[in-house]
Amino acid sequence: MDIRSYDDTEMTEAVPDVFLSQLAAGEKTSVQGYVIDPGAEVPEHSHPHEQAGYAWRGEAVFVIDGEEHVVSAADSYVIPGGDPHRVENRGDEPFAGVDVFSPPRTDPDWQE
Repeated sequence: MDIRSYDDTEMTEAVPDVFLSQLAAGEKTSVQGYVIDPGAEVPEHSHPHEQAGYAWRGEAVFVIDGEEHVVSAADSYVIPGGDPHRVENRGDEPFAGVDVFSPPRTDPDWQE
């Protein structure tokens, strides 16, 4: 069993004002924390991983196939693998939560 304290994780700025931290990674899944500052955007991208998430702070708009989906604190969501998507924080506070990826996604590259 691998136990890691949140205090021992490092946040990486993936794109301007979007921060990611690898919280845990196993053979079949990985858990990633995120913080998206107000006004920041995760550009459209896709990956083969199924992405299930839970937001604990703020609100953001996920855009999938041109359709906008508002995700607020205490909401959970699932994005099928391969679906192009982007995320915009249009609010006044950071949008934060965790994503679970299957198979594991250990080093996302938003420029792909």
